[in-house]
Amino acid sequence: MPVLQYRCPACGREFEELVKKHDDEVLCPHCGAKAERCYSGAMFSATGKPVKKCSGNCKTCGGCR
Repeated sequence: MPVLQYRCPACGREFEELVKKHDDEVLCPHCGAKAERCYSGAMFSATGKPVKKCSGNCKTCGGCR
């Protein structure tokens, strides 16, 4: 289960959330609005090595394996 970064469009807060899938709906813990995925952080593969190009969509990517 990945820990992903999110940003709330309603209150502007950024936070991390542990999710089962990358496309799970996440609500802001501060105001309860639907949060948007934030892609500004570093992404790593399952091996811990940095990935040069990662879309965050593991269903269509084979680069981490």
